[in-house]
Amino acid sequence: MVEISDAQWAEFDTEGFLRLGQIVPDAMLRAMQQRIDEIMLGEADLDYDRMLMQLDSNDGAYDSAGEQTRGHKGKTLNYRKIQLLERDPVFLAYMQLPIFAEAAGHFYGDLPVAAFRAMFMNKPAGRGTALPLHQDRWRALDRDPKLTIYTALDPANEDNGCIEIIPRTQHQLLNPQHPSGFLTAAMAQAFDDDPRRIPLVLAAGEVVLLNPWTVHGSGVNRTNHSRRAFSVCLMDAATMSLRYKRLASRSIIFGEGAMQ
Repeated sequence: MVEISDAQWAEFDTEGFLRLGQIVPDAMLRAMQQRIDEIMLGEADLDYDRMLMQLDSNDGAYDSAGEQTRGHKGKTLNYRKIQLLERDPVFLAYMQLPIFAEAAGHFYGDLPVAAFRAMFMNKPAGRGTALPLHQDRWRALDRDPKLTIYTALDPANEDNGCIEIIPRTQHQLLNPQHPSGFLTAAMAQAFDDDPRRIPLVLAAGEVVLLNPWTVHGSGVNRTNHSRRAFSVCLMDAATMSLRYKRLASRSIIFGEGAMQ
């Protein structure tokens, strides 16, 4: 079993991210690749009325992406985002691999751990929506999630809109006024020539752990192949939504009450 060493955790703490390498079993990677296409095409045995789905933009602009609401939005591979994938058995089985239980335990100990987001992200072939620089932070939560697990379902590179990150930016919340942690235009511009800025060039099946506050963004896809990824944000299961005055998630992934 793959384990994360103390030296690797020290690297995560310093840099704000950690490459785990190409650790996804081949059969599981193929199953997720096939399953997400089935979901997009409306062929999966799922309750689509409980899934959050968003179509890609037509012009690459973030503000032009489709509305993110529950329900299927047509038989197409041009979805930008699909959330609540912990409700799918293929993706849930992946989320509950032992190495991710280990990672969750590093941050949360024996506390139950929930999925704040279990999310498919897509840059469809020849298009894709640009994602402005931001930190994953939600003002509506009473405490911040501590870990994101990012898995490349396809090879990711600069041509197809891979994530770009600014290491060592996780120690300070830059724009606390924004409800989702997006930087102002001036803040983002300040990172244009930052020597720390790196593209996360990944092989299919490669996994990266991210501190949610590490500044990141992505561009459009200029290739003829999609760039698909699966991103899971884990949080203390007792996290409350200040907006709705209830638990932010009932999808417990690790610990007592975990989904089966």
